[in-house]
Amino acid sequence: MKIKDIPRYNRPGIRLKKKGVSSLSDAELLAIVLGRGNLEENAIDLSNRVLKSHNFHKLAGLSLTELDKELKDHIKALKIHAMFEIFRRTNKLKKKGFKLKIKTAKDVYNYYIDELEDKKKEHFYALLLDTKNRIIAEELISVGTLNTSLIHPREVFNPAIKASSNSLILVHNHPSGDCSPSSEDKEVTKMLYNAGDLLGIKVLDHIIIGKDGFTSLKEEGLIL
Repeated sequence: MKIKDIPRYNRPGIRLKKKGVSSLSDAELLAIVLGRGNLEENAIDLSNRVLKSHNFHKLAGLSLTELDKELKDHIKALKIHAMFEIFRRTNKLKKKGFKLKIKTAKDVYNYYIDELEDKKKEHFYALLLDTKNRIIAEELISVGTLNTSLIHPREVFNPAIKASSNSLILVHNHPSGDCSPSSEDKEVTKMLYNAGDLLGIKVLDHIIIGKDGFTSLKEEGLIL
């Protein structure tokens, strides 16, 4: 069945206009974003098939390549990939923007959890702060397994110097979900802490984000 074969009053777009978005099912909402189906499925059937394997939470974590395979349409995959990125950026702006004052490690966790919880690789950030511990900017330093050969102090502290940062917080995720610090995490932290001490830009903490929580290396006693 094609969408045009559905009675007009029962089409998702018409019902959205008349009754609001809350009247639509997940599949109908996704169908509106997709716009149309393919030669084999209408947009609603396609959405139902996709959501049967992946709810919205899991769908948000798929890479563009995985979405291509699931949707069998590159343009639709681009739309969905872009949609979830808009959600992440919107949530970030709603929660914090770049004026948040960092008071606790939990503040850092809340700032990054939407961004990092579904990443398949480790992402290492430097969160740059002013004298009142407000966020000036953030810098993505590396993507991949964390070790001292990939992380060089200049990659971390050059942006901090340019931004006149008073201090910074290191942040990265563990795709495994386990937020316990590895020996490499401790080694990188020690190296950057010492470099910051020499430059006069204090490393306040290193936060490791997992699936269900975080670890603060400062709270673990690994940073003074």
